[in-house]
Amino acid sequence: MKAIIFIGTNKSGSSREATRAAEKLGYFTVLFTNNERQLQQRRAYPDIHKMILIDTFNIEKMKEEIDKLGKSGLQIKNIVSFVDPFVHIAATLCDEFCHNYTSSSAIEIMEDKEQTRNYLKDQPYSPKFSLIKPNDPLAGNLTFPLIVKSPKSTGSKDVLLANNAEQLQHHLQTLRTKNPYETIMIEEYLDGPQYLVEALVYQRQAHIIGIIEQEITQGKRFIITGYGVMVKAPPTIQAGIEEVLHSIVKIFNIENGALHLELRLTQQGWKLIEINPRISGGAMNSMLQAAFGFSLVEETLKLFLGEQPNIQPKHRKFVYTKYMIVENRGILEKVIGKARATRATGVVDVYVKPKRGTMLTPPLSMGHRYAYVIAEGATLMEARNNAINAAREIKFILRV
Repeated sequence: MKAIIFIGTNKSGSSREATRAAEKLGYFTVLFTNNERQLQQRRAYPDIHKMILIDTFNIEKMKEEIDKLGKSGLQIKNIVSFVDPFVHIAATLCDEFCHNYTSSSAIEIMEDKEQTRNYLKDQPYSPKFSLIKPNDPLAGNLTFPLIVKSPKSTGSKDVLLANNAEQLQHHLQTLRTKNPYETIMIEEYLDGPQYLVEALVYQRQAHIIGIIEQEITQGKRFIITGYGVMVKAPPTIQAGIEEVLHSIVKIFNIENGALHLELRLTQQGWKLIEINPRISGGAMNSMLQAAFGFSLVEETLKLFLGEQPNIQPKHRKFVYTKYMIVENRGILEKVIGKARATRATGVVDVYVKPKRGTMLTPPLSMGHRYAYVIAEGATLMEARNNAINAAREIKFILRV
């Protein structure tokens, strides 16, 4: 029986839709997970045929399990992950156990922000940055504001804004306390609209799947709370993004692969915030499917299996996704308004993540976004208004 092994999945979002897509394509699905709760909630994962509790950072242990699966009669056709930080681990295992159509070396660099910045430092779209090793002093003549981040950060967890020297020292101390042996990255603050670009590379040809305008809510962290899928980007935006994407594909020597970029359009031109070697998580696959009529995770799996992905849009619709966060910390007693939101004008999908009894908190990472509404409209502004109006119906009742 032909099988695909997934390393890690979330209960919902792009990574979960990938396991469903694999089952739909006729593959036996195996999940390696370090999340014991997923085994306890086994019935919630009918699309995953075999679930194995394992340390997903222990490559040798996973090799042993893959050997056992092979001896049991399964033909391992691919080992893949749609979850940080397992994309490179999956690709490395795929190198050994099956035909890997992607590049594990390119994935490894893209997963590490420090390596990525060094790799692209001479490109015009690379922002100014400096790397501070443990015990290194700060360089002088700093221009504020600055962004301070951990090169290993995901989901905005360790991305901090410093407006002055005092804040910079505080952030450096915070990150060093957390990870004393890790390099800290300092970057220039970039001003301008931010875009997320989903892309697939097939036989060295880069294809833009979607250009998404991002709406950022800035509190203690930079949290993306709105995504507007552009049906047709203005020619100048399209051309500028294509230039950056093609440059990255060439520099990283990507033959086949999936990636997304975060870019800002500044007065000095396009600047790269970051690259990730996978589709964005959360609602991304669902919103692209609503906008263009195909499942990006399904076509990505085909690509990983050596097939040609079909990324021709079946339709083009303006789609906006509104994420919900909370302003106060508290234990969730109930959620009201989900049914009303689902019935609201233009709504495609509504998802509420937390269950009763969960502690909710103002966002310190993307993981602290607790619900989303995807809506469509005749224009992007109408889609946005539809999503926001529907989201207003949803209320989190908290016990403080």
